[in-house]
Parts: sequence; structure tokens; C-alpha cells
Amino acid sequence: MPIIEAQNLSKVYPVAVKEPGIIGTITHFFRRTYREIKAVQDVSFEIGAGEVVGFLGPNGAGKTTTLKMLTGLIHPSSGKVRVAGYVPFRRQEGFLQKITLVMGQKQQLLWDLPAMDSLRINAAVYNISEREFRQRVGELTEMLSLEGKLSQPVRKLSLGERMKAELLAALLHHPKVLFLDEPTLGLDVNAQVGVRDFLREYNQRYQATVLLTSHYMADITALCERVLLIHRGNLMYDGSLDGLLERFAPYREVHVELAHSLPKEKLMLYGDVQKLDGRMVCFMVQQEELTRTVSRILVELEVTDLKVTEPPVEEVIGRVFLEGVVSG
Repeated sequence: MPIIEAQNLSKVYPVAVKEPGIIGTITHFFRRTYREIKAVQDVSFEIGAGEVVGFLGPNGAGKTTTLKMLTGLIHPSSGKVRVAGYVPFRRQEGFLQKITLVMGQKQQLLWDLPAMDSLRINAAVYNISEREFRQRVGELTEMLSLEGKLSQPVRKLSLGERMKAELLAALLHHPKVLFLDEPTLGLDVNAQVGVRDFLREYNQRYQATVLLTSHYMADITALCERVLLIHRGNLMYDGSLDGLLERFAPYREVHVELAHSLPKEKLMLYGDVQKLDGRMVCFMVQQEELTRTVSRILVELEVTDLKVTEPPVEEVIGRVFLEGVVSG
């Protein structure tokens, strides 16, 4: 049985429309007219227990709105949703015990107090005993490499340490479903790697289900085998990350190091030149033309090195959004 189910999930916001000028202001005061903004439209998907799924889309695509419906923060305009057997917007105690929502741009820890004080508040909210509290804090502190940090005021922690402490607070009650909205936002590379490693270990240790949004494609490629793509409120793709590359990137990058530099006009005879830097050339080649093109390059040009790679996943996803290709 899936632990997250969304069927034809939609959210429509009415927005008041006001004409300019004094007449428009008076009319707006006495008789308002509205237009509808469709934030999410007929989105359907299922996620099994223990899956780590990436939820991708440009700003304004509907990702956060969907997460808020899945966590019960807002009521859907239409459609059905169940998480861990519960209807989220009813906000039942059993539901709240099983889920958590972490937003990279929001914080729950009190700024001027040690993180441990906020953790004790969370323990009281979730009725966690003192013994369980100590055991869980110790375990998560070790997993997050936060030894010696929880007694310091939150404002004195680095950004990476604060994000780790936020994760600890959000996971203190051992939720089974994690909704993570940009958990590595603004972190440096080392801190991002630390958060990814922790999430991978947490998923493996507790078989927790994770739905993750991120603008950092390294988060997605490191953690997620499956991705959901949403654009303008519509679900465009639901499948494996490898399948996404195969479907929307029917071309390869051919990186060539030449013995001598050549003009771009001559190189364009062999394919779409994406980059030219002295003797280093990158061609974009259609998959069906790859063998023939590589053979021509090796025969007709003086080549000292050649390699074929898939295009970066962020480039592929950018093309999907740009072209607005909808999954069939």
C-alpha cells in the first residue's frame, strides 16, 4: 500500500481584481470581482513506504503548494489525498506524529536559546519521555555530527550547523514521512554533503519515506532514484531519474581534445558546437547519429582525447520546463 496518495489534487486561489483610478477603487470596495489562479491542477501520484522521491519544478510551479496540501496546512480545492492512512487537512494527532515538514527558509529553533531548550519543548509537545528524549537526541546528534553544539545559542551556530539542528528538531519524534522543502538552501558545499549523507542514512536506518524539493540537482542525483516534475501546476513526469534522461535527452555530449585548434565554422560540420576553448571542443550530438559522428571525428580530425557523456541533469530538466513537454 502506498504511504502517500494524491488523486486529481488541485488548488485554486481566488484573487481580487481592481481597475486603476478612483472609480476602480470605489467599485472594488462595493463590488469585487475575482480571477482564479490555478496553483496545482489535477496532480496524481503514489509514493511507497521507504521511497526517496525528488519533487522538481521552477519557482511558482506548485511544489510548495502541493507540500502544504500533503501536510494539511492548506485544504485542496478538489481531489483526494491520504498520507500514512490519514486525510492531512483534518490534522489528527496520529497524523502529526507520523510526518514532519522542513523548510530551508524557515526555522523553528529559538534564536537566542540553546538548541537543546527548543528540543525539550518539542519533546513535551510530542509526549516523548525523558529516557526516549536522551536516546533519540544522542542518536541523531551522532548521525548529524553535532556533538557539543546543542548547548550553544542557535545564533552562534554556523548556517550548516543550524540546518542540522533544525533537522534534529524535526525528526525528534521519529516521523515516518519527511516532507523536505529546500533543506540545503544557502548551505556551502560541505554542509550540503553532510545533510545529504544524513538523509540517506536516516532513510536506510528507519525506512522513512522522503519527498524532497531542491534547486540543487546534486541533492536529487545523490538521494533520489525517482522524480516528479511539476510545471505550471501540472505533473509533467513521474518516473526514474535515468528514465527522465533517456526520454528528454535524446542526445549526448562529445568532448574532444584536438591536436591543433580549428575554427568553429569547420567544427560545425561535425555537430552542434556547444563550447570551444582553444583545442577543447564540446559537440551536442543526437543519439542516433552518435556512432557515425564519433567515427567521422576520429577519422577526419587529429584527436588526442575523446569522451562521450550524458548532458547534465539540470540542463535536461531545464529543457523540459522550457519546452513544456507533458508526460503522456
